[in-house]
Amino acid sequence: MPSKLTPEILARIDKLELDARQVVEGYLSGRHRSPRFGFAVEFAQHREYAPGDDIRHIDWKVYARTERYHLKQYEQETNLVGWLVLDASESMKVGTVRSPDGTTSSKYDVACTLAAALAYLMVQQADSIGFQMYAGKLKLGLKPLGGPSRVREVVRALVDGPYREPANTGQALREMAGIFGRRGIVFLFSDLLDDAAELVEGLRTLKSQRHEVVVFQVLDAAEIDFNFRQPTLFQGLEDLPEISTDPLTVRDSYLKAFAAHQAEIDTVCQGLQIDVVRVRTDDDIGLVLALYLQKRRRK
Repeated sequence: MPSKLTPEILARIDKLELDARQVVEGYLSGRHRSPRFGFAVEFAQHREYAPGDDIRHIDWKVYARTERYHLKQYEQETNLVGWLVLDASESMKVGTVRSPDGTTSSKYDVACTLAAALAYLMVQQADSIGFQMYAGKLKLGLKPLGGPSRVREVVRALVDGPYREPANTGQALREMAGIFGRRGIVFLFSDLLDDAAELVEGLRTLKSQRHEVVVFQVLDAAEIDFNFRQPTLFQGLEDLPEISTDPLTVRDSYLKAFAAHQAEIDTVCQGLQIDVVRVRTDDDIGLVLALYLQKRRRK
């Protein structure tokens, strides 16, 4: 937790809570009558439909074979344990998109808003929330707990980052695997701009313990589009040096390498049945989250 709750830190906490609440109330609560958002971990069995059941859970494939209505049921459909895992490394400080009021949202700001919004959702569903933050090593952790007070604790932890350290997401995930305990759903918020081989091993470790994993890859718009035109001094982060270059001469090679990295992540996550949600710093965060949750409910 922050060592001292200065006025600046308190203001960050209040803003993050407000942003997260607006995402939930503005985009999500009004779109779904049911309090549950499909955070089920694993299909368990079918049961016959009874009047009053939610028809969205009817398995239409079973109906086509049997002409009888059956619902899908899932293990841990109530009292889910959801882990919010946040990359607080130095690269998450990057932010080039300005809002109408002139403020800039970094990748870390966007990741924090997403994590806080999901925390609010899980509390509404009476689920338990665990939290882990990492950079070069594990930083802050909260054991799973429910209730509104847990959301405030998560938000307070979020404002302690980011740190001036490089990320090792794969190693951090392997260490967390020994902490998480019983099966749950792990939400990872990261730019994933670190060692791909290590990342693969970390994700495989979580899946081997039968956790469901959802990756929110948060990237700055400039990292994706690389729309620099003038000679630019790029600041080195995570122990990398500064580079002064003409962006137009390196744009093609940069975009090619970036696309290859993204394709590798897609291949790995598809093989492990991990959802990847890509978020830009200039995206409408509430809409991104609402669309993903709608997608989950259709599964």
